[in-house]
Amino acid sequence: MAQRHLDPTDPTAGPSPQLAAPPGQGGTPTADALAGYLRAQATEFLRALRLHRETGAGSAGNGTQETVDAARALRRSARRISGSLHTFRPLLDPDWSEGMRPELAWLSGTLALEHAYAARLERLLQALHRLSGATFPAQAVAMPTAGASAGGRTAGAARAAAAAPPTAGPPAAPERGTLTVGAAKAGALLERQLTLARTRAHSTALQALGSSRFHAVADKVAVLASEVPIVPAAAGADLRPHAAAAEERLTDAVTALPLVTAGHPYNAEALIHGLSPEPAPHPQDAPWHQVRLLLRLHRYAREVLHGEAPADIRLLGAGQALNRHRDASEAAAAAAAAARTPRIAPATAYALGVLHADQRHEVEAARFAFQQSWQKHPVGTV
Repeated sequence: MAQRHLDPTDPTAGPSPQLAAPPGQGGTPTADALAGYLRAQATEFLRALRLHRETGAGSAGNGTQETVDAARALRRSARRISGSLHTFRPLLDPDWSEGMRPELAWLSGTLALEHAYAARLERLLQALHRLSGATFPAQAVAMPTAGASAGGRTAGAARAAAAAPPTAGPPAAPERGTLTVGAAKAGALLERQLTLARTRAHSTALQALGSSRFHAVADKVAVLASEVPIVPAAAGADLRPHAAAAEERLTDAVTALPLVTAGHPYNAEALIHGLSPEPAPHPQDAPWHQVRLLLRLHRYAREVLHGEAPADIRLLGAGQALNRHRDASEAAAAAAAAARTPRIAPATAYALGVLHADQRHEVEAARFAFQQSWQKHPVGTV
């Protein structure tokens, strides 16, 4: 019977149906368990695709809640299939699995962008409201004025960096008057940029779902729902060594993280280079993003092996913390990019700088939460 599980690396994604992993002789999970899991996820993919088409996904608007849920289910099953192909790739036909994984990653990433931009805008507008104490409807604020010099933007960024103390402790309270003046225009600028990005992502997703590339992926998933390309030599193979290897990769990546630094609620190093002209992601964030992906792979391997086993509370808390880390990191990058917009008013740049610093503090809080979750013993399940 199908069993629903929570995904600790995506707490908003909802439950994911899957088959209980059928153990082999002596209770050992074998390739049959992997085949059953992949068939279940492929079936869920096809079900979500049918729902997505039935709810008017091809319309010009952003779709109904049912369409959003269907797209989320598509992403969820695509991630699980791709992750399982990666973890258990020695047991599968290499040409088929290596050709399938990047296509599923492309699909999942393309469908995720629109939701990511919408969530990022909401997060930043809420943070601006919290920091400034001002109430400004997202659709009613005036657009930023063009006429201030770029020097005002640089000065605003410098003042924003100065808003964070160099030692451990909460961020210094921003100058409410100056922040409130620029908050509305900063919110309008962010809304204009992120709404445009969201609209483009929506169009890209619609084009992807109508492309021959997507139809080729859907055809392969349809075949997978009935026939899993397990190599003959892998029949009866034990899945546990492959799952253990995924867990070991996760443990090694976590060991390499600066958990001692993350053990403090505030790390001033998080603000270094935050508003530099370099458009690359924050150098401190990449290892944490990698741990998030490895935790997801470990989670999927556990699903394949244990089927109906309850989720580990330790992994649940760690995954949620890493999700918050990613969201805050990307929001901070969006605020920094907006602050580099030419000819914005100094008050607007100042508000964006404070907003960037606030989100980098959220990054540090998420790292602290991960450290607290990860160092707990797995004593409970949900």
